[in-house]
Amino acid sequence: MAAKYKKGKNGLFQARVWDGTYNADGTKHRISLYSNKSSKDLENKVAELNQKVKNGNVSLPSDIAFVDYSRHWLKVRKEVREKNTKKMYKNVIECHFRTLEDLRLADIKHSHIQGLINSRIDSPRTCQDIVLTVNQVLKMAVQDSYITQDQFLKITSGLAVPKYKAPERRILTTEEKEAIKTAAFTDRERAFVYILYSCGLRRGEALALTPFDFKFTPKGSTLTVNKTIIFDGNNPEIKNHPKSDHGFRTVPVPETAAIFLKEYVSNLNNPYLFTNIKNDSLITLTGYNRMWRQIVKKMNYAAGGSDSFPVVQDLTAHIFRHNYCTNLCYQVPAISIKKIASLLGDTEKMVMNVYNHIWEEKEDAQAVVNEVLAI
Repeated sequence: MAAKYKKGKNGLFQARVWDGTYNADGTKHRISLYSNKSSKDLENKVAELNQKVKNGNVSLPSDIAFVDYSRHWLKVRKEVREKNTKKMYKNVIECHFRTLEDLRLADIKHSHIQGLINSRIDSPRTCQDIVLTVNQVLKMAVQDSYITQDQFLKITSGLAVPKYKAPERRILTTEEKEAIKTAAFTDRERAFVYILYSCGLRRGEALALTPFDFKFTPKGSTLTVNKTIIFDGNNPEIKNHPKSDHGFRTVPVPETAAIFLKEYVSNLNNPYLFTNIKNDSLITLTGYNRMWRQIVKKMNYAAGGSDSFPVVQDLTAHIFRHNYCTNLCYQVPAISIKKIASLLGDTEKMVMNVYNHIWEEKEDAQAVVNEVLAI
């Protein structure tokens, strides 16, 4: 009888076998089994796994492929993470790890990972994502006793990664600030811009606001952040909690913005502040992008720019948030770093790391010495 499985170019007999679980689309999830002995030995391994699946007693085999184990890690460890975070990890596994698809987890070497990095050297950010994912996958492999801690260190230590430089943050220009006052916004566009500028919310937090999140009183106005919108492709989803536990917060609304927002909110007939224009449903990513393009276009015209020679360009919602925090940081010590972090829905450590240069700019050591140490 002819052998059921043939030896591959890597010298191993290989088979793809259902492991008893299912993919997100409902199809059966299959893993690779290997044997370096014979087709018969692999048949026995396949039969053993099939029996375990039948009995409901499935465990990952020691011959599991690196890519299959990475998929297993994604499902086990990242199931509750944000969709965009899971999407990043999935992209690394399916687009970059796939070149190692014929390798068993136990056979992964330092040179394999370095080779992956070298093949993407023109994209430093991707290289960082690869290293981040490899480290997390292999740490779980150590915990699952598929590799040792020593193997983990040999694989991951000393990886040469191109240096990644994050894009420079910027605040609003003088022209952009002035354009906010004079641009021919619709009420919806103006409400969104005022919330970004005056309250420093993340895009998703602003898009998720409802009239019930506002409190307008003679003593001062506030808005409460307790949810956010995330996009699954084009489709919006409401998360009933912000980006992190720090995200739950109440933010003061400046009086100038509160006057407009109070009227805007009182005239709404929808459960959310920002909906699709055609059917008043929760705003889609396409709907948001269309609104944002109009905001930038109108600000550009108000600043004296044109389509051919724009004065306002490359403007994002996050620039408004960065502008909000930067301006508050210049007011320290009138406002504390702890309070700034609270208003942002972030940590004091983040504020210190990102905005420390502002306090360094404000420092005048010579003046302080002359003031307090003069004889």
